[in-house]
Amino acid sequence: MKKVVYPGTFDPITNGHVDLVERACRLFDNVVVAVAASTKKNPLFDLDERVNQVQQVLAHLDNVTVIGFDILFANLVEQLNAQAVMRGLRAVSDFEYEFQLANMNRALSDKMETLFLTPAEHLSYISSSLVREIASLGGDVSNFVPPIVVNSLKEKFNR
Repeated sequence: MKKVVYPGTFDPITNGHVDLVERACRLFDNVVVAVAASTKKNPLFDLDERVNQVQQVLAHLDNVTVIGFDILFANLVEQLNAQAVMRGLRAVSDFEYEFQLANMNRALSDKMETLFLTPAEHLSYISSSLVREIASLGGDVSNFVPPIVVNSLKEKFNR
């Protein structure tokens, strides 16, 4: 069984993330969406909220498992016995960081292969940080995130 791990903070999960997971589901038997605790990033939603959102948003996909994690990612991939890591590239500007991350992960675990996928063109400009900012200022984010996330953002910002 071929398994890929897609890590991220998913704060919040966007339509671009969903697109990447759906693409990965066509390539792999099992896709593990690993939601990072990432307390240093000071996420808007806590880990349980983000895991819950991601589970609800991806419930239509039979071969997806959603987990939260707060350990070294290389160790998680090894524990999951995954064959690959998937990362999303929205723009050329993402590549340098993602390339560095892939090489560091391979240095930590020589079995770890990283695959890069790009979202559909109409989703390539969406980022979680932009969505959070727009939502915090009362803007409409319904074109960028699933409906459950729109509602969660409205609740978080009391709008």
